[in-house]
Amino acid sequence: MTAATSWRRGPSCSRDFPRSSGTARRPVRSWASSSSPGGSRRGSWLRVGLAVALLAGVLWTLPTRRPGVDGGHHRDHAVALDPFEKAGVVEFTAGQRGPAFRLRTFPREGYASLEEFKGNLVILNFWATWCVPCTLEMPTLETLWQAYRERGLIVLGVSVDRGAPRALLEPYLEHQRLTFPILLDPELKTAGAWRVTGLPATFIVKPGGEVAGMAAGAREWNSAEMRALLETLLP
Repeated sequence: MTAATSWRRGPSCSRDFPRSSGTARRPVRSWASSSSPGGSRRGSWLRVGLAVALLAGVLWTLPTRRPGVDGGHHRDHAVALDPFEKAGVVEFTAGQRGPAFRLRTFPREGYASLEEFKGNLVILNFWATWCVPCTLEMPTLETLWQAYRERGLIVLGVSVDRGAPRALLEPYLEHQRLTFPILLDPELKTAGAWRVTGLPATFIVKPGGEVAGMAAGAREWNSAEMRALLETLLP
């Protein structure tokens, strides 16, 4: 079993988040649509194969691009895994954008928004100190950030710890030796806007603001498969 395969089924946790329900192909509403869940299929995304168990923690609204379908990777070679599949990331169709946000930064007082990084490839990671799978993947996010920051990669860690307790967050960040930007979403407003229902939940946002894909559950972000994927997305 390769690293990509084992991490593809990475653990997740859902404390303080409503658990998802329904079948694996249950349609959900899109960011911009107010139609009922039984409406257009364009507002839904597909949970594929063994990824069903992994994706059960996050309800997402964007259609995925599958191999073998026009517009997807390896159109003429459907059997081959594309970079997204190898990295255990669900790919979205072109033109999908996530909700805008402006959040407090930590530990330095200030604010940051996704718009500020529209020229960068962004790894947007929702996490919490109580989430064991989040802690599992943090070192790999830091390693990835250190390896690619000079090439324009931005890692944004959005903490959803309620109350944003400094006494809890500060020692956690020091222990993990995290240097990438940390943002605070103590009321889960941004997490809710991005349809996050389990942690960790990570979105890859391309330069320009288009959401390339997402990963639910822990990943080995510094794996060869993940690096190969990022190489296709970096400007």
